[in-house]
Amino acid sequence: MTLIHEALSSEPSLPVIRLHAERLVLAKRRWRGVAEDGSEFGFVLEAPITHGTPFFSNETVVYSIEQKPEPVLEITLIPKPAAVARLGWTIGNLHFPIQVTDEIVRVPDDPALRALFERQSIPFNETMSVFLPFARAHSHE
Repeated sequence: MTLIHEALSSEPSLPVIRLHAERLVLAKRRWRGVAEDGSEFGFVLEAPITHGTPFFSNETVVYSIEQKPEPVLEITLIPKPAAVARLGWTIGNLHFPIQVTDEIVRVPDDPALRALFERQSIPFNETMSVFLPFARAHSHE
């Protein structure tokens, strides 16, 4: 097993082999994983590693983190600032992690959020996606 202490500072232009991991595993500083080619890695990190980060290379390949998709709820944003602000406040009040793009708000698929959206008549879509919430966001997970 190869021990990893930090991400690569630059990504070599080599073929990529991915190591798939769940978001909550990637939030840790110490964990183990197996890449697609069967190579085993142990992570002893100063700071958690993130989706898409190269972490090891040799003369022929580079190894990169691939976060696994997870069940999420997506709310398509409408161009009404008050509605968008209320949505952010409502989700934040429950202390759930949140990902915001130009078009959508993405949150974990959780029964409390489903009930909230249904109660507030906020339309949402269920999907599987790589969930990348704001870094260092407060959470009760």
